[in-house]
Amino acid sequence: MAYSLVKLRLAPVFLSFLSCLTLPSNSTIALDKTLLAQQALSYQQKIKSLLRQNQPTSALEILKQSRNLALVDLLAQSFPTRNVNAPTTETIKQVAKNQNATLVQYSLLYQNVNVAGKRQTQTSDLVIWVIQPTGEISLRQVDLKAWQSKNKTTLADVINHLQQSHSQGIEGHKGIIKISDTTQNSSSLARKQLHELLIQPISDILPTKPEARVIFIPQDKLFLVPFATLQDENNQYLIEKYIISTAPSIQALDLLAKRHNSNTKSTQDVLIVGNPTMPTKPLNPGESFSKLSPLPGAEKEAKNIASIYNTQALIGDAATETTVVKRMSNARIIHLATSGFLGNSIENPGLLAFAPSSQDDGWLTAAEVSKLKLKAELVILSSCDSALGKITGDGVIGLSRAFLVAGANSVIASYGKISDESTTTLMTEFHSNLTKNPDKAVALHQAMLVTMKKYPNPQDWGMFTLVGLP
Repeated sequence: MAYSLVKLRLAPVFLSFLSCLTLPSNSTIALDKTLLAQQALSYQQKIKSLLRQNQPTSALEILKQSRNLALVDLLAQSFPTRNVNAPTTETIKQVAKNQNATLVQYSLLYQNVNVAGKRQTQTSDLVIWVIQPTGEISLRQVDLKAWQSKNKTTLADVINHLQQSHSQGIEGHKGIIKISDTTQNSSSLARKQLHELLIQPISDILPTKPEARVIFIPQDKLFLVPFATLQDENNQYLIEKYIISTAPSIQALDLLAKRHNSNTKSTQDVLIVGNPTMPTKPLNPGESFSKLSPLPGAEKEAKNIASIYNTQALIGDAATETTVVKRMSNARIIHLATSGFLGNSIENPGLLAFAPSSQDDGWLTAAEVSKLKLKAELVILSSCDSALGKITGDGVIGLSRAFLVAGANSVIASYGKISDESTTTLMTEFHSNLTKNPDKAVALHQAMLVTMKKYPNPQDWGMFTLVGLP
């Protein structure tokens, strides 16, 4: 059996997903869930009714109203007036025009069914809105039941399989990972199945110009889909056709742009961190703790990038949590190549490892990040699982969201385990591109295409996504 060999940046996961709510009593939890279910059902019925009446734009407005606005509310705190109105059709069109991008908004519809005498809620349809920069809005509706019957699987199972392949389809051995042919073939099938479902129904209304911009706004488990790696029937990856980014919601994208335009404070500082000395104690006393290995590939990555900007990277003992946090406050670009982890609670959905000092424990949590005041155009989280977290109605609660809330305009983060060797190539190429053209989405697009030629496996070049402003 053939294997491809690359170095792995290892970062263990504390818990893959978080509990949804922390409430005082079981009765309160039951009541809250009942209210949420009733509200969701009401919105679903309105959307279905409008779709039957051939009113796609009105249905899109209802969809935006139905989404959880937690992130929107947090972003709105940056403005003098914190009142945020639900987006109108005209607002949505203006966002597409301002970004000069085609927006692709996904929504899953559900229905109640009887299974073995029990009432269950299952996905029934996938609705896709495509909003052109010209303001034209189109809609496609896909029968999920028919798709799942044809493919003999469910959407959730396909996404779960692909997500597991990003972390479990790997055999580690002395810094080398082996990816079997079986794992690669099954992952390729999943990418093609997702392309058939998510892209093919709208292929005729997506841009035809080379390297056009497309911003995907997922829902639910679709937030786990690495869109750049989806393959069509000719084995062409989506990144080869479009400049791709993602956003938690159209409204969040709008607020990020407005915050960026209103921010008159400028900074040129670039902060590069790589291979910090790892913490020696767990975040919370009494937790199990395994010694963390150093990341020589991350150090090479950081030094390569620092040379591009003619600056010095923070390495080893110099990369303390206190020093990194202080330097982040005035940085235009922040690049953090270190170990990242998913957290174990809604209050702590993720954390990054830095060198401990007398002033800190070395663990920078998402909760701590969200309280910072940043001026960053871009934060790169070059660590495992940094795009993951608790999935909610308006995105993923995790490290990427924390940096957006703290003031960053964009975050580049990863869907799973990342390779030391290929990530060094990808990130070096990305920053080299960025110094020539400040367009972040274009820089990542070009870096992926270059890295793909050297490392053909999608897990080596397609694990990162740009979240926020392109």
